[in-house]
Amino acid sequence: MKTSELREKSPEQLVELEKQLRDQIIRLGVLKATQRPTNFAQFGLLRREIARIKTISRERELATAKAGKQA
Repeated sequence: MKTSELREKSPEQLVELEKQLRDQIIRLGVLKATQRPTNFAQFGLLRREIARIKTISRERELATAKAGKQA
């Protein structure tokens, strides 16, 4: 998902998406442990997606805090 698409989502949607991505990482880990062939490049893609979500959440948090201090 593109960063611009993530920015359009609400905070609740971002939290839900992060949970879904973490579940996918766990499932991939299980597949890896059971030695089933899978696309291990997905690990990196999922981790980057989670990092994007956390970055956007943090940016919003800082913007809110900054707006609160100025008021």
